[in-house]
Amino acid sequence: MTIPRFPDLVPAALRRTWAAEGHYPDLDLYSLFRAHRIAGPKRIAVIDSEGAVSYAELDRQARCLAAGLSEAGVCPGDVVGVQLPNGRDAVATDLALAALGAVALPFPVGRGGREAMSLLGRSGARAVIAAIGHRGVEHARELVDLADELPGLRHVIATGPGPVPGGCLSMQDLLHADPASFTPVRPDPDTAARILVSSGSEAEPKMVAYSHNALAGGRGNFLAALLPGGTPPRCLFPVPLASAFGSSGTAVTLARHGGTLVLLDRFTPAATLQAIRAHRPTHVLGVPTMVRMMLEQAQRERQASQGLTALVLGGSPLDDATREEAATAFGCVVVNLYGSADGVNCHSGLTGALPSGHGPGTVAGRPDPAVCDIRIDPSRGSDPAAGTGEILARGPMTPLCYVGAPELNMRYRTADGWVRTGDLGLLDAHGMLRVVGRLKDIVIRGGANISPAEVDGELSSHPDVRDVMCVGVPDPLMGERLAACVVPKAGRAPTLESLCAHLEARGLERRKHPERLLIVKDELPLTPAGKPDRAALRDRLAAAFRAEREQDAG
Repeated sequence: MTIPRFPDLVPAALRRTWAAEGHYPDLDLYSLFRAHRIAGPKRIAVIDSEGAVSYAELDRQARCLAAGLSEAGVCPGDVVGVQLPNGRDAVATDLALAALGAVALPFPVGRGGREAMSLLGRSGARAVIAAIGHRGVEHARELVDLADELPGLRHVIATGPGPVPGGCLSMQDLLHADPASFTPVRPDPDTAARILVSSGSEAEPKMVAYSHNALAGGRGNFLAALLPGGTPPRCLFPVPLASAFGSSGTAVTLARHGGTLVLLDRFTPAATLQAIRAHRPTHVLGVPTMVRMMLEQAQRERQASQGLTALVLGGSPLDDATREEAATAFGCVVVNLYGSADGVNCHSGLTGALPSGHGPGTVAGRPDPAVCDIRIDPSRGSDPAAGTGEILARGPMTPLCYVGAPELNMRYRTADGWVRTGDLGLLDAHGMLRVVGRLKDIVIRGGANISPAEVDGELSSHPDVRDVMCVGVPDPLMGERLAACVVPKAGRAPTLESLCAHLEARGLERRKHPERLLIVKDELPLTPAGKPDRAALRDRLAAAFRAEREQDAG
C-alpha cells in the first residue's frame, strides 16, 4: 500500500459533507481563477510597484510560466519553493503551480539561507523560485550555494533585476514558453495545493499542507463573511503573500472571490497610507503593530485615509484602544482576526459588535462553521475558576497534515481531525471565543504561571503606551521574570513604576506585574512574516542587561 505524501487527517466523510453543504467550491485554484478571467478579462487583478495587471495579462504570464516549468521537469505533485517579494511575479507563480498540479511552498524574502534549506529539505522540494536580489540579499545565489546539501532539489530558478547567478535557470527564459502548448492539470480539490509556513515556537518552522478546497473554501469563507453584498474585494496586503496571512491573497482574493490585490513589497507606514489613498482598497489585511505605526504616521501627516470597508488585523491580540482609534481614523470596521497557519480562524465580523463588560483575554468573535468549529479542551491548560482550556479547531479550512514531521501530527492533531492550537481560551455565555494566551508562552516565575498576553492587554490602555509586548527573561533566582517591551507614544516616557501602578488600578495581581522595562524606539521588531518578533526582543533585553552589569562593574 502506498502511503500518501500529504495524508488527510480529517475523515473523508466530513470533507464530503462540507462540500455537500456548499462550504467547498470543489474546484482547483487555477480553474476558479480561470473562470474569473473568462468572465472579466480586462478587470484589474494586481496592482504593484510596476502598475496594474489585468486578469487576462496575469493569466497569460501564469500559463507561460506553467509551460516553462513543465518543460523544465516540474510535475504534478512536486513541491516548489517560492521566495519572492509581493508583486505580480509571486501571484503568477502561485497560479502557474496550481495549473501544474504542483504544491507551492512560499516563504518570505528575508528568511536566511539555512532556514530556507530546512524548509526545502524537509518538504522534499524539487525546485525553488527565488529573487535574484531583494534589499541587499541575494536569495537565488544563497540557494544555489546550498543546493549540494539538497539532493532532491533539481532547479533554482532566479527572477528579478540583475544578472542570473551561475547554476540558476532564468524565470524570464521560462516565460518564453508557448502557453498554447500547455494544458492545465485538474487536480482533485481535496489534494495539496500549498504548504503554509508557521512562525510558531518549534525549533524549526512548522509546515502545514492545505488542499485547494481548504484554501478557496474554508479560508475563502472567512473573507466572504467580510464582503458586504458579495462584492469582489480590493485587498491591500502590507504583509507578505508568502506568510500564512498572505494565503488569503491569490487563493482567496483572486481565485475564490475575483477581486483585486494591492501589493507592497515591503511595509512602511507612509507607503501603506499612500497606497490606501491612491488605490482605494476595500480591505487592508495586516497586524496590530502595523496599524499602530500607521496611526502615528497619519497624525504626523495630518491626513486621514478614509473609504475602507474593514481593517482586518491578526497575528497578535488586538487591544480595545487600538481598535477604537483605528476605527475613528480610518472610518471603518476594525476586525479582530484570531487565526494561524495550523488551521484555526475566528473573527469579530463586519458588525464590530462585541459583548459588553470586562472578561478574560481578547474577544476573537463567534466561530463560523463554514470556516471552522471551535471547542475547548479543559484537560490541557485548564483554569477551573475561569473555565479556560486549550482551543481546538476543525472545519472546512482544516489543513491536511504537517509536512515532514509525523511527530507534529501526533502532538497537534486528534484522531478525529481536530487541531490542537496550543492557545488558551474559553467560549463565553454569548458564544464568543476569548483567547487568553499561549500554553508555550506562559512565563513561570517562582512556580507561578503568568500569561504575557493578559498583561499586554492591560498595558495597552496605558496613556503613555503605543505598543507593548511582554516576554519572559531567564532569572537565576525565580527561573523567569516578566519584562515589558514598550514603544512609547510620541513625547511620552513611561516608567516601570507607572506601568505597575496602571496594572494595580486595573486589578491585575502583583505577581503578574513586569519586573523589567525595555523602551523600544520607533517600533517593535517584526519577523519576515510581519509578526512581532519575541526572539529579537529577548536578545535586546539580554544586551541591555549585560550593559547594565558592565556599567555597575565599572
